[in-house]
Amino acid sequence: MNALLIIDKPAGLTSHDVVNRVRRILGEKSVGHLGTLDPLATGVLPMVIGNLTRLAQFYSSSVKAYAGTIRFGFATDTYDSAGEAISPAQNVSLSLEQVQQLASQFQGMIEQTPPPFSAKKIQGVPAYKLARKRIDVVLKPVQVEVQEFEITEVENDRARFRARVSSGTYMRSIAHEMGHQLGCGAHLESLRRTAVGEFELSAAHTLEELEVVSRSGDVEELFVHPRRILPEFPSVTATEEMLALICSGRAVNLPDLSQARLVKVFRGQRELVAIAARIAGTLFHPKIVLVEAANAAKAAARR
Repeated sequence: MNALLIIDKPAGLTSHDVVNRVRRILGEKSVGHLGTLDPLATGVLPMVIGNLTRLAQFYSSSVKAYAGTIRFGFATDTYDSAGEAISPAQNVSLSLEQVQQLASQFQGMIEQTPPPFSAKKIQGVPAYKLARKRIDVVLKPVQVEVQEFEITEVENDRARFRARVSSGTYMRSIAHEMGHQLGCGAHLESLRRTAVGEFELSAAHTLEELEVVSRSGDVEELFVHPRRILPEFPSVTATEEMLALICSGRAVNLPDLSQARLVKVFRGQRELVAIAARIAGTLFHPKIVLVEAANAAKAAARR
């Protein structure tokens, strides 16, 4: 089974928990995801299954979109509502204009220090493992891009927002820093991811839905159509002769006139066979083959 499925991750599960659930439901060992979500967070978690796990490299820098709530009045050690308070609680009542003005300082290219409870590694050890042992965690600031950060509503000590950010951006850190600048402390109370690259919440399915549909044998109805994957790469439908060369790792001339550096190679409308890299003109070499050569030969023989 080679497929891509968008799961609407529930709160309380780690991304790895979701991977294990999908493995069990589909009976597939080779399952991965395209971007970790904290246990507190919900929303879009794209799952790659079978040989499509090889596509993960193309999504390492995907833009993420979020909606969530920041609570002002006290900070926590995890920078979200799952942690322990590390500052005295204060009564806070903020205006929409006040928070919007503050949020404008966190747009564009910014330097951001990841939370101590994060997967960032210190000498090979994830920071959160050190933080749980009460070992001081010092992480270096990194540059991230906040393409959009809009405060949509403020009610007393809570501000609702939507954001669009580069990969590696922590909304928890933004919430924490906003509280620090206001002098009252703050943390991320809730977070819902609404998009990862081209994958949006409207196309997501719950684990419960996946389980029900898998029993009926119609699980393919939930998969993302392969032509929708990596829309920035043109699609090329290859002949069986071309596919035989590609699956054996050889260069081939493909009917592509886009001049794109990378293209998606299909058998028919639905079977994504490879990602190929342009060498010169219409000559391409397979960068990633998603169908085993033996399977490709069998498919060709059936035709």
